[in-house]
Amino acid sequence: MKNGKIRIGILTVSDRASQGIYDDISGKAIEQTLAEYLTCSWEKVYRLIPDEQALIEQTLIELTDEEQCCLVVTTGGTGPAKRDVTPEATEAVCDRMMPGFGELMRAESLKFVPTAILSRQTAGLRGQRLIVNLPGKPSAIRQCLDAVFPAIPYCIDLMEGPYLECNPAIIKVFRPKA
Repeated sequence: MKNGKIRIGILTVSDRASQGIYDDISGKAIEQTLAEYLTCSWEKVYRLIPDEQALIEQTLIELTDEEQCCLVVTTGGTGPAKRDVTPEATEAVCDRMMPGFGELMRAESLKFVPTAILSRQTAGLRGQRLIVNLPGKPSAIRQCLDAVFPAIPYCIDLMEGPYLECNPAIIKVFRPKA
């Protein structure tokens, strides 16, 4: 937290950024979904960058270490194409990986499209920060966040991060009873 505010990074990885195209519907889908889930006050820290592994790594480090985002949600670069390197960048900057996130997202996406097995979403921990890689398609973003977000506030609790309050009418998060 910077200045006592809950900060969440939204990172869109897209070759459209290197082409000067900045109509980021995927990043907006993440922001809109989080705005529906969260009832606590939070601040987005947004970035749109091209599919370049070194730049993705640098931006993830900036969002977690310098901007102090307790959660960084990425979109794009998780497929099998040669330029899809977001999972590699995430793994390179994380201390520990959280493979259950990717497993659950793929299982959820398979309910909608058979090509979900081509997706390489993952998640990892950098210090006391959680990084979650989502696919680039806005409908898949919501499907994947609906699946994994119930565990995210408790994960952040376990890392002694800020307390994320959520709207139970929209998303039911799990926190064990004390």
